Amino acid sequence: MAESASTPEIQHAAYDSKIEGNIIFTKADAAINWMRKNSLWPMPMGLACCAIELMATGASRFDISRFGAEVMRFSPRQSDVMIVAGTVTYKMALAVKRIWDQMPEPKWCIAMGACASSGGMYRSYAVLQGIDQLIPVDIYISGCPPRPEALIEGLMRLQRKIETESSTLAQLKSEEEPETAAS
Repeated sequence: MAESASTPEIQHAAYDSKIEGNIIFTKADAAINWMRKNSLWPMPMGLACCAIELMATGASRFDISRFGAEVMRFSPRQSDVMIVAGTVTYKMALAVKRIWDQMPEPKWCIAMGACASSGGMYRSYAVLQGIDQLIPVDIYISGCPPRPEALIEGLMRLQRKIETESSTLAQLKSEEEPETAAS
């Protein structure tokens, strides 16, 4: 009797082997970010030589579809990642900005190559010295031109960044809180 009183009572939970492994518990943010990071739809903004490497990345040898970026969309309304590849001239900058503005939120930008990142070797009145002067850039990929492996690494870095972001639900909730406190 003394032994049973001193040993803790073990509570047995109901166990059903049919549902084992079929249930996943997670946060809404984690699920939304997992979906976002694994279904990136790039908007290829190929402006110069880096565009050749961008096309090679989408071909069968490198196959970016393995990383969730299978569908290259040439419509900004269906894209969520703009890959600016090449020299951005001032004449083209307004078109890039207009396309960026047409993309729905959430959206991200990758500056591919030295020219898109900093103007590259073109220090002239006609070349924008980095696309980040016009639109926000999330990932910079160095090189002139960067190899397809570098773009794949950039996509993977973007995926890691998306994993840590707060989802739209959390953003909406944080926007509602100050309004309720004020009223």
